[in-house]
Amino acid sequence: MKEFMLIFIGGDYEAHNLSPEEIQQQMGKWFAWIDELKKEDLYVDGKALHAPAKHRTGKDAVITDGPYADAKEIVGGYFVVKARDFDHALELAKDYPDYDYSGGVEVREVVVF
Repeated sequence: MKEFMLIFIGGDYEAHNLSPEEIQQQMGKWFAWIDELKKEDLYVDGKALHAPAKHRTGKDAVITDGPYADAKEIVGGYFVVKARDFDHALELAKDYPDYDYSGGVEVREVVVF
């Protein structure tokens, strides 16, 4: 099995005016997805990321506060999963809970040196 990173972009609950109860319900979908991946021994790790970010373009560049892109393009977190190949990783990404909230998933294979 290879490792792939699923990078979660968008899915901004605040922009969709979700109530605390709706957010809790959505988080239940996330936990169910993680549980399913764990049951199949495909989940390696995952984290959510705070926003806004700070951005640096070079070692001597000025560091500025974000966000830098439209809210739909903000990276909110990631999973590392095990998959047979890229197509299998894409299949795993189909269960991402935030597609209904303008979210998306970028799938990248982890490089092994």
